[in-house]
Amino acid sequence: MKTLDLSNDAARHVVVAAGTEEIYQGHPTTTLMPDGRTLFCVWTYNHGGPCGPLARSDDGGLTWIRLDDTLPAGFAAHENCPSIYRLVDGAGVERLWIFSAWPKMPRLLSDDGGTTWREMPPLGFECVMTFASIVRLNDGRYLGMYHKGPAEGDQSPLVTFQSASADGGLTWSDPRAVTAVRDDKDPCEPFVFRGDDGRLCCILRENRHDARSLMMFSDDEADTWTEPVDTSWALTGDRHHGVRLPDGRWVIAFRDQAVGSATHGHFCAWVGTYEDIVGADDGQYRLTLLHNYAEQHGDCGYAAVNVLPDGTILATTYVKYAPGPEKHSVVSVRFTMDEIDALAAGE
Repeated sequence: MKTLDLSNDAARHVVVAAGTEEIYQGHPTTTLMPDGRTLFCVWTYNHGGPCGPLARSDDGGLTWIRLDDTLPAGFAAHENCPSIYRLVDGAGVERLWIFSAWPKMPRLLSDDGGTTWREMPPLGFECVMTFASIVRLNDGRYLGMYHKGPAEGDQSPLVTFQSASADGGLTWSDPRAVTAVRDDKDPCEPFVFRGDDGRLCCILRENRHDARSLMMFSDDEADTWTEPVDTSWALTGDRHHGVRLPDGRWVIAFRDQAVGSATHGHFCAWVGTYEDIVGADDGQYRLTLLHNYAEQHGDCGYAAVNVLPDGTILATTYVKYAPGPEKHSVVSVRFTMDEIDALAAGE
């Protein structure tokens, strides 16, 4: 497979929030609204630190407006890797949710499209991180997946859990473990999505970082899951997130953790088909999206990926964007597959 480098093409980069010598911007997620141009981005200060920042883009991610002052004061007491989702209940009511990890999965709700927010009771779920991904089930419920250790905050052994909501995120079922404790793997940060074959596919970070990532499948709407097996080497990374394109290809971004990779620790993406995912095949391309200048190369790459109506793919992460004293920034990379295909053909 070809590896293509976009990391030096600054014209593709949009800095959502610049780090400074004092301020570290970390762990963003985004959601795209139905109009195809409005996006929200939420993140933390410091590595797994306090929440607070929120931004909105009205032009498909080209410019961003900070909305921190619209959030309730209690949000500053939430910590670690907030995730934002747009959920629609069975009556068609749209809600925006921000879930955080600590303490015990607290959350914010907006029922007016992100204009105002209020704090809701925490879900009470102990977790290392909140829902890393949420997918719609065929019966209209939402399935949320996350991970935790043996006690709050513990990092090993890690187990993946799931919970479901039948009312657009207001209430959630009791969590259920869907991976077993293993001697050789620590599965976490699940990316769950609907596969081309109708099954649910879940790609998992492997937190020991000495082998490949994992994947598992469900053909009964998450009642049961297959035993996790290795992904391809090319898809090995942390905090996967991706989108299916109209031509059937998938673009999945992550922090590269493939053993022996020349871009290990940088923000990368994989391009291929669903059949490539299932078959643990290499796929078509590997993309280097952003170079990570952090001394700890494992500190970047919590991916948020959206595709705009014009085919522009927007991959957003946190990264040490340049050498120097400035700490991590939240940065987006923009590209289309027409551009990628042309670049590959010209090599």
